[in-house]
Amino acid sequence: MKNNKWMIYGATGYSGKLIVERAVGQGMKPVLAGRSADKVQALAEKYALDYRVFDIDSLAQSDALISQMDLVLNCAGPFSQTAEVMMQACLKQQAHYIDITGEIEVFELAANLSEAAKNRGVVLCPGVGFDVIPTDCVAGKLKAMMPDATHLTLGFDSRSGFSPGTAKTSAEALPKGGKVRKAGVIITVPLAAKTRKIDFGGGEKMAMTIPWGDVSTAYHNTGIPNIEVYIPSSPGMVKQLKRMNWLKPILGLGLVQNFIKKRIDKKVQGPDQATRAKLTTFVWGEVKNAAGEVKQYRLEVANGYEVTAEGSVLVAQALLGDFANAKGYHTPCTLLGDGLVEQLTGTRVLG
Repeated sequence: MKNNKWMIYGATGYSGKLIVERAVGQGMKPVLAGRSADKVQALAEKYALDYRVFDIDSLAQSDALISQMDLVLNCAGPFSQTAEVMMQACLKQQAHYIDITGEIEVFELAANLSEAAKNRGVVLCPGVGFDVIPTDCVAGKLKAMMPDATHLTLGFDSRSGFSPGTAKTSAEALPKGGKVRKAGVIITVPLAAKTRKIDFGGGEKMAMTIPWGDVSTAYHNTGIPNIEVYIPSSPGMVKQLKRMNWLKPILGLGLVQNFIKKRIDKKVQGPDQATRAKLTTFVWGEVKNAAGEVKQYRLEVANGYEVTAEGSVLVAQALLGDFANAKGYHTPCTLLGDGLVEQLTGTRVLG
């Protein structure tokens, strides 16, 4: 590595601030970065940290904006607008790239850049937050429990609430429909395409499929060719999403997306510390093989935003330290093992 320096880009967002606080509490001194000079400077001065100010378009013109960094943690979503530029800049500057995305397209992009990353001697590991550390580790556990599994189903029951960035990412995903993996290939399906009852860990609930990042990452982690992801949902929400399948072309229009995102900026703030402290998340998974055998595994973890803050700092510490020689594309589980989630505060194995 060069000088053990690292950057948090998008540091002034909801999750970014939590990560900065966590990193400083661990004795780390990240360089803070973002597009708002006033916000970045104020946050940097609060913690006596160095900072840089630039937007993603400027980075596309000059990757020198991340020069001397050994690692960049990208917290600026929607990642569909920031991840590719930042990954390419990291490859040129030979810096590890990690982020807190849950977007399938970003994971697939990173996987496609794996050889380039190996050639440059760096790691690309998106999804080092709640998306997707807990579910990725559950997938790894289940693969070990059933090596011949042909079907993997994952899910989580979270009451964390949305940050502005997460809400905007969800709005962008609506016109793209649902996603599942079938016979090794990611395919588009209707929103709420399938429903089933699942006991995530707190009792049985109705659940529906969602286009979660594990549709990509769990395949690269386990090689299991058929993957679906579920969250709890009321019958009313399922009906509403099924009706929205007819509106997907309209939801994708720029004017409509801009309208939705402006409302998010006004209405969504993210949960406060007291709310986060009260909420935990159940994570569940199931594997099935060709013989029809089934195995399940469950965890309880802290609030999703706490998992993101602690998890992303843990991965950054590993890549700046003992895992400095790792290369190529990784999921959190393939990089640090399926026990990674158990290192996070509040994790409880339910079995």
